Amino acid sequence: MPSAKPETMSRTAASGSQQKPEDDLDKSAAEVSSLLSTRSSLSPSSTGSQTSKIWISSLVTMVAVALLAVAWNLLFIRPTESSNLSCRAAKICTELRSLLGPSVITLPSDSQQYDDLRDDNWSHTAWQRPDCIASPAHTADVSSLVRTLTKANVPFAIRSGGHSPNPLDASINRGVLISLHKLKTVKYDAKAKHVSIGTGARWGEVYSVLDPYNVTVVGGRVVDVGVGGLTLGSGLSYLSDLYGLVCDNVVSFEVVLADGRIVEATPDKYSDLFWALKGGTNNFGIVTKFKTVGYPISLSWGGIQVFSPDQAPALMEALYEYQTAPNKDLYANLVINLIPTNGTMLLTLVYLKPVERPPAFAPFYKLTPVFEQTAIMPLHTLMSMFPAATQPRWTWYVHSILPNKKLYAQISEKIFAAASSPEVATIAGLQAGTLVAAVQPVSANAILAGRKKNGGNALGLQAVNQTWFSISGAWWNEADDAAVEGAVRSIHAKIGAAATSAGTKLDYLFMNDANSRQKVIASYGPENVRKLKQISKRYDPLQVFQRLVPGGQKLPV
Repeated sequence: MPSAKPETMSRTAASGSQQKPEDDLDKSAAEVSSLLSTRSSLSPSSTGSQTSKIWISSLVTMVAVALLAVAWNLLFIRPTESSNLSCRAAKICTELRSLLGPSVITLPSDSQQYDDLRDDNWSHTAWQRPDCIASPAHTADVSSLVRTLTKANVPFAIRSGGHSPNPLDASINRGVLISLHKLKTVKYDAKAKHVSIGTGARWGEVYSVLDPYNVTVVGGRVVDVGVGGLTLGSGLSYLSDLYGLVCDNVVSFEVVLADGRIVEATPDKYSDLFWALKGGTNNFGIVTKFKTVGYPISLSWGGIQVFSPDQAPALMEALYEYQTAPNKDLYANLVINLIPTNGTMLLTLVYLKPVERPPAFAPFYKLTPVFEQTAIMPLHTLMSMFPAATQPRWTWYVHSILPNKKLYAQISEKIFAAASSPEVATIAGLQAGTLVAAVQPVSANAILAGRKKNGGNALGLQAVNQTWFSISGAWWNEADDAAVEGAVRSIHAKIGAAATSAGTKLDYLFMNDANSRQKVIASYGPENVRKLKQISKRYDPLQVFQRLVPGGQKLPV
């Protein structure tokens, strides 16, 4: 592919654009510089004090006028510049189509294909209208896209699986959406025990390739979630207590940097970038391929148990007993979903050995579920048991808290109780209105295992038993967005206040379940933030992924 193409496109785009505020700033600065230069050629002694006073007065006036001109442009030209952005983006999309072809670039005029790609995000809250959608099939195509968009100064978004409900995490208006769904090759190297995974693959596709080898990876618990976003956001897995988070098990990242270079970040090469990508999401480049460790785990025991709402306090008490038991069995994992809007409490049990009813789950055996479906089965089959949600619109927030018996009781008996919670009533009264709390226990060993691998990660986690408490709202109609968002945010605030009062609230925020209003990267701690910003400036000196990629959790300013 000729390297001159992007440069030509950049010049063409620039020649058709109007003068920018930055140009006016440069012009005004030049005028002031010219005035100062003129002043230095005059001698007050030869012209007299009156001339000097006149000159100083003129200089002050002209500087003031120049500064006012700059201020005027900064205040009032930006809307025009914003409208020009749409023109620039549309123009660059047409030129990208000529450069990369219709198999890569989809325009709005390709109505059905465009709509199918645009609406591929899981939640309708994330549906936007990009000026075009790029679907690269090769890393070289991603490199061409990044170079071209950077030179043209056109914003873009990056989508792996598009499972985030946050509106701009994986889509964009007035810009280009880079959809990585074609980069989904999965290969297993049995000798090295490594798995190479394209960033656009879904976890179900990964497990299907590995099943014949009786191997799995530390990967997503929901099979339709994309590999890229989950891994770069940290990633919680049923294998995490054993081996750490999803990001901790990556041994190399293939990355396209802001200048279009393609590098492989490993513990030995670009080691600082390798560290930053473990929790740094889209702030450093576009990851096109991961290489991760394969583990010989296939058969497991587990499934689901369903409980009635009045059993919620006992269920949460059993969780506390499970989390605080000494010598926690690292093969045991679970998730509790509290769903007060339809009167369901769901317990998912996963044991990573073919052992029925292992002692690790003894606290839950004291309870009598209203329904149970458990058996020995392949882990992939167990994870595929759960049907996809049918509600089209979602939002969520997350907390990290220490296990606490009284706090768990307060959450189950008051904050999430359908009879006493106004937020539950608000959401339940809407079409398809659903409120879900995903209670996700994480052992101290999950954090310690991650610290031991390849220099650790950027997350700043405390090595203590903890719970990642996600609160999600789902509904049908766009007209109800504000009502559900407000109710979910209110419950999130109440849980945060209760945890703070109990002294159990932790700083860390789990990115994969966080709302865009939450400052996830700041929760990693000031030292890690400082390092991340240094690494960003080293690999992206023009800050392309801060300026032109508006979505996702950005580095704190």
